[in-house]
Amino acid sequence: MVGTSHNRDKFLNQIASRLGRPRISSQVERPTWKFQPQYDVLKDAGQDELLEVLKEQCKKIHTNFYVTDSKDLSSTLNEVVSGYGGGPIVTWKDKRFSKWGLDALLKKEWPAQNIEVYEWDHNKGKQNIAKAEKANVGITISEVTLAESGTVVLFSDENKGRTVSFLPATYIALVPKSTLVPRITQAAQKMREIHKQTGHVASCINFITGPSNSADIELNLVVGVHGPVKASYIVINDL
Repeated sequence: MVGTSHNRDKFLNQIASRLGRPRISSQVERPTWKFQPQYDVLKDAGQDELLEVLKEQCKKIHTNFYVTDSKDLSSTLNEVVSGYGGGPIVTWKDKRFSKWGLDALLKKEWPAQNIEVYEWDHNKGKQNIAKAEKANVGITISEVTLAESGTVVLFSDENKGRTVSFLPATYIALVPKSTLVPRITQAAQKMREIHKQTGHVASCINFITGPSNSADIELNLVVGVHGPVKASYIVINDL
């Protein structure tokens, strides 16, 4: 749905009048800065080096770190979930789970172990949130991953509810290795590229850095304040 602007010119003219100057109608030229250090950090790093940076950063943000491939992803994910005490589990509805060979685990093996696995369904409205609130583990996929800060970027849509990543007691992010970028500068560039390719902007974009935490004025860090108390990143070698 495209929004409509009403009385736009009148509104802008009134602001310019209050400022005591003519209204600026020409396009503002983007400045060229002499120094742009944001592009220099890790600019020559390859994916393997970024992976090592991410691994070291995960130690600082209290996040468990695993590396696997699609062949062993199912067993790795099962190991992490078991370490968190099993279900209930809530996940996005995403075709990549099938692509990575997780159907047997999500739809057969875990249900056979009496572990409830709930897949987000936008048709069920608030029931999704109720399931996420009661879940022990939430599982999502990172679209862009910032190595420098250990941040995963999640794109929400009707099949990818926001609450999957912050209402369950623990959280697992599946991280395709191809999504690794140095830092927020390159993440913004990549998101712009995704928009150009798809013509779509997510209804919500979340930047998540490990488990929930907070620090008071004395910088005493407390982990697990207002969201998952534990987090794991499982990097999938998809290159």
